[in-house]
Amino acid sequence: MTFSIPARWISLIAGATILLATGCGPDRDDRVVQTDIPFRTDGTLDVIRPDGSIVTTLAIEIAEGDSARARGLMQRRSLPAKGGMLFLSNESKVQTFWMKNTPLPLDIIFIGADSSIVSIAERTLPFSERTIESTGPAQYVLEVRAGYAARFGIDSTATVRWRRTSAK
Repeated sequence: MTFSIPARWISLIAGATILLATGCGPDRDDRVVQTDIPFRTDGTLDVIRPDGSIVTTLAIEIAEGDSARARGLMQRRSLPAKGGMLFLSNESKVQTFWMKNTPLPLDIIFIGADSSIVSIAERTLPFSERTIESTGPAQYVLEVRAGYAARFGIDSTATVRWRRTSAK
């Protein structure tokens, strides 16, 4: 005795298998990564030691406004070696960030209204939805490549000074 499966059933089974294999179910990976968002240099930022000497100078892209702050470095696959994104807030408060849709590991540097470094979250995990908070009130936040803070010895004894070099 032979058993045969109708051709339309084979097509249906093959189609269902492809859908499951490509992740179209509720557990699919919906991370979106773009490469066409270029880094925009809006200014520069100096990290300064307590003795007044400059530790390092970065080119910065400034994120101000709700939309720019919400997007941050999401969906970007590159950041210049001496570049970062500076987030501006209207008030000093505990700042919270996450890495959802951010493929780059980052150091997140929380900066107080007085330009002092409040805290640093080093080597954050890409695509994580874990909340990352400053340890105290911060008015600015600087995101740089992971390992940048350790490489330059940046810690809570440092301050920053930034300036805009392009029109808003």
